[in-house]
Amino acid sequence: MQNFLKETQFLDYSAPEIQNYISEFKTLSSSKEMAIALYYKVRDGFLYDPYHLNLTKEALTSSFLLSKKRAWCVEKSIVMASCARALNIPTKLGYAIVKNHIGVEKLTAYLKKPEIVFHGYLELFIEDKWVKCTPTFDQRVCRISKVTPLDWNAEEDSMFQEYEKDQQFMEYTHFYGTFEDVPLQLMNDEMKLHYPHLFEQVFNTKAFSFFHL
Repeated sequence: MQNFLKETQFLDYSAPEIQNYISEFKTLSSSKEMAIALYYKVRDGFLYDPYHLNLTKEALTSSFLLSKKRAWCVEKSIVMASCARALNIPTKLGYAIVKNHIGVEKLTAYLKKPEIVFHGYLELFIEDKWVKCTPTFDQRVCRISKVTPLDWNAEEDSMFQEYEKDQQFMEYTHFYGTFEDVPLQLMNDEMKLHYPHLFEQVFNTKAFSFFHL
């Protein structure tokens, strides 16, 4: 269990930025309360933005990510994992491949395929069991996409909804499993396998950017 509490290069939770971010949670009485409050702060504290992806060491460090106002699922998961460990809550980083069936035409055009590779989620150890959560789509993005924000009670797994009303929403097609730390090389390797064009050209515009190892 200690492996899922340790500080790493990416989960640098002793940094003052992280300690300041979690200061409001330290007075809460239980890990469950802290985890729930942290989930909503991370989910809604960053505008979800999958159009600016940076797969380098410096860019995926939790203390650096707190300087941003926009983030994608991998970044939000790193922030929450770092903060949870700082609050003494064991946390794993999980990754999957998903297909989003609502409002992704623009992203699909950049990626050249419907699969979103290396979607990030989390597992936290709360009240003697591992519980999954997905602090990805903030309330503003959900309003724009006309989908229901994903809530989490720290008792049951909260993964993407398969359907939104009668329309297919999210589909998990592959799970990479869970990790103690950010698997940066694997992330780059899988992105290159699925999106080779992103590694063959330079993408750095206001509309879309991609940086890699």
